[in-house]
Amino acid sequence: MRSLPPLNALYTFEVAARHLSFQQAAEELDVTSTAVSHQIKVLEDHLRVLLFRRRPRPLVLTEAGQFLYPVVRESLDTIATAIARLKQVAESTTLTVSVTTVFAAKWLVPRLYEFQRTHPEIDLRLQTSNDVVDLHRQTVDLSIRYGKGNYPGLTVRKLMSDVFMPVCSPRLLDSNYPIKAPEDLGHHPLVHFEWIHFGTEAPNWKNWFTVTGLNTIDPNRGLKFNEESLAIQAAIAGQGVALCSSVHVADDVALGFLVQPLDVSLDGFNYTAVYLENHPKEALILKFVDWLVEVAGGFHQHRALA
Repeated sequence: MRSLPPLNALYTFEVAARHLSFQQAAEELDVTSTAVSHQIKVLEDHLRVLLFRRRPRPLVLTEAGQFLYPVVRESLDTIATAIARLKQVAESTTLTVSVTTVFAAKWLVPRLYEFQRTHPEIDLRLQTSNDVVDLHRQTVDLSIRYGKGNYPGLTVRKLMSDVFMPVCSPRLLDSNYPIKAPEDLGHHPLVHFEWIHFGTEAPNWKNWFTVTGLNTIDPNRGLKFNEESLAIQAAIAGQGVALCSSVHVADDVALGFLVQPLDVSLDGFNYTAVYLENHPKEALILKFVDWLVEVAGGFHQHRALA
């Protein structure tokens, strides 16, 4: 437990030591010189040392005062800088959000117009990254993460879950080899994208074929990309069948760019909004997160009825 003298006395001491005048200190603090003298006496009594030599004039610091003054001055400067920074952050209208690249491109960005319309006072800045961002470094205010939803030390709001399903261009269904059963995939390239996380739990073609019980098709053949968004574009272009997130392809399916030829799917993971508790921008964060939860809920309900 810290043993500190009254902070008001320390503050008064710093001002008086800086001016070497109780009268000038009183003018800066907008109090009487008697009040300044009283606070200095309180501090001296607490420390049991004299901090000023009051006679003869001018006022001078004792050896103890000379030792204490730079320490108090630096400490108060540090506090003042931190408070100014805190006010700057708290009053800022910019909200920086970290989000995976494919989720931003295929789901979030197409829906942001509604948030901007209802909250024109907030300036959003999206920072796309497939790596986990450290929120304690304060370069990002909020993160939309994809995973199992276990994020200790953070405030967590679940948005939605997804499943992974085969999708392709409608043109493939009208080709010489329409896709009506899993074994029909042997006539078409498989489209893959790299999973950075989740290891053997990742919903990929190998696991999809395991669920179907089909072992006559090599699950590793076909086109490979490092981004799911590229796999989706390849599927739209008719270059093969991709196994993609239902969240990421929902709009393309609704517009008729993609179809789901087979109803076998794999469970994915959760999209979750996470942020630091008692964040200086908590008011802005809550507005955005509440909007995300509402939109995700409506999206989930629409998808369930489709």
